[in-house]
Amino acid sequence: MLLIVGTVRLPATNLKRALPAMRAMVEASRAEVGCLEYGYAQDVLVPGLIHVKELWSDQAALDAHFASSHIQAWRAAWPALEIGDRDLRVYDVGAPRST
Repeated sequence: MLLIVGTVRLPATNLKRALPAMRAMVEASRAEVGCLEYGYAQDVLVPGLIHVKELWSDQAALDAHFASSHIQAWRAAWPALEIGDRDLRVYDVGAPRST
C-alpha cells in the first residue's frame, strides 16, 4: 500500500471558492479502483493550510490516479485559486493494525 500525506496552501480568502473543486476531486478519487482512502482537511490553527491524506492499494492505482481527468482538472484550477506550497510525500506501508 502507498500512503500519501502532506499539505497544500492557498489564501484563506479563496477557501470558499476552492471547496467545490476540492469536493469534486475527493469524490472522483474515492471512486477510483485502488483508492482506499482520500481526504482533505482544513488546519484548525493555520487558515488556508489543507492537510492531504491518501491511501492507495499499489503503484498501478496511483499511476492511474495521476493520469485521471479529474486530477488534471484539479491541477488546472490551482492558479486561479492560488494553490501552492505543496508538500506531499509517498510512503510504502504495510497492513494496518489496531493500536
